[in-house]
Amino acid sequence: MTILQRTIGSRRQRNSGSERRKVIAAEGEMKASEALKEAAIVLAKSPGALQLRYLQTLSTIATEKNSTIIFPLPIDLFTVFMKGENGE
Repeated sequence: MTILQRTIGSRRQRNSGSERRKVIAAEGEMKASEALKEAAIVLAKSPGALQLRYLQTLSTIATEKNSTIIFPLPIDLFTVFMKGENGE
C-alpha cells in the first residue's frame, strides 16, 4: 500500500466519523424538539402551569448559583400602587 493510499484511507475514516457525529447530533436535536413540542401542548392546556414552571426555574437558579435574579413584573401590576387614595 502506498503512502497516498494510506492517506486517502485515513481521510475517508475521518470523514465518516465526522458524518456520524453530525447524524447523532441531528437525532438529538430532533428528540429535543419533539419533547419541547409535547411540553408546549401540556403547558397550553393550563395557563397557570407556565407561570409555575417559570417560578420553579427561578427557584432552581437561585439555589444552584449564588447570583442576583432580576424578576420582571408587568407594569399593570403597579397601577394599583400609583393611584392616589382617592382613585386619581
